Amino acid sequence: MKRYIVQKTTEWAAACALTDFTLAWESRPSPKTEFRALHDPTHLHFRFDCLDDDLVLPDADSEKERVLGSDRVEIFLAPDLSLQSYYCLEMSPRGEVLAYEARYYREFNWDWSLDGLDLDATIEGNLYTVTGRLPLATLRRLGVLHGSELFAGLYRAEFHHRPDGSIHAGWMPWVNPQTEKPDFHVPASFGVLELVPS
Repeated sequence: MKRYIVQKTTEWAAACALTDFTLAWESRPSPKTEFRALHDPTHLHFRFDCLDDDLVLPDADSEKERVLGSDRVEIFLAPDLSLQSYYCLEMSPRGEVLAYEARYYREFNWDWSLDGLDLDATIEGNLYTVTGRLPLATLRRLGVLHGSELFAGLYRAEFHHRPDGSIHAGWMPWVNPQTEKPDFHVPASFGVLELVPS
């Protein structure tokens, strides 16, 4: 199982860049995507940096519709790989968040909310960055932080405009689940984040 080491530090420069995101169900090159995480005594901090030459950021009436229709990054957190309960964060380059609780297979509770999530997002030219933090106490309460480890899925939804104006949806997991069709909501798409002491 893939593993990412989360350093105890306050400096992003000290955090290892995870770059293993691929367009697992396509043959075209994968745009550069970097994930970093670090932790301190109270929070898990995370950051995505994504190159994107064609941002898709639709206008829609609800935040849910705007997030689901846009380029975005995603984090799923699970107590265990049965996925009888797991928690999903889908975050757009505009800083919009769709947080929901799920059960295998694809049973979603859209009314769920995540306590204590702080999020910031910026777009500069063809780069967007999404940075956030989660209280460790919340992760323990949800049962996803076991000692120093948690099961996590890390993903990017990479959309672009086709010549006819329609939208193509590309899907980029950190861990390729080897499913026939794109699917993040399976145990095989998860890896482990390990919080280590300084």
